Amino acid sequence: MPGLLGKKVGMTSVFSADGKNVPCTVIEVGPCVVTQIKCVEKDGYDAVQLGFQEAKEKNTSKPMMGHFAKSATTPKRHLAEFTGFEGDLNLGDTITVELFNDTAYVDVIATSKGRGFQGVVKRHGFGGVGQKTHGQDDRLRKPGSIGACSYPAKVFKGLRMGGQMGNARVTTHNLQVLKVIPEHNLLLIKGSVPGFKGSIVSVIK
Repeated sequence: MPGLLGKKVGMTSVFSADGKNVPCTVIEVGPCVVTQIKCVEKDGYDAVQLGFQEAKEKNTSKPMMGHFAKSATTPKRHLAEFTGFEGDLNLGDTITVELFNDTAYVDVIATSKGRGFQGVVKRHGFGGVGQKTHGQDDRLRKPGSIGACSYPAKVFKGLRMGGQMGNARVTTHNLQVLKVIPEHNLLLIKGSVPGFKGSIVSVIK
């Protein structure tokens, strides 16, 4: 599906037409430059590669400088591929947030905030193993039995336990587009999206 790269600015709230205060996320979407066009004959699939945010030449490798030179554009910090664009696109074309003018809902892909190592209560919503009584005052937030016994004498793969939480690629579906502000390249989306302020997100129709 067609989409663009953007940067999460933060959260705010706006008033709807009926006077309700609606929480929303502000995303700076684009402008993105077409840096490569892939086709079935050469690459095996159809896609459009877009570049977002300016990068310094001293921080860009020579092979990548040659790659950007083909599209006659300056080096970009972030690249991503999208499919399903309507119409013909050429190298060096710029796509702005106006792509979402007639769009009611979008999907947002981003990396969630890293929470470090967390226990089962916070990571999976476990209720603990009982009340703080009868001498088990140190086991309120423990996972309890993990199922290992004489047979099968192992812990099954995928069992919910404590571990790394967050810092994963997350897709949030069907988020409502509240407003498009083309003069500032901003997109207002109802609710929250994954990631911290300043993180790079993919907004897909």
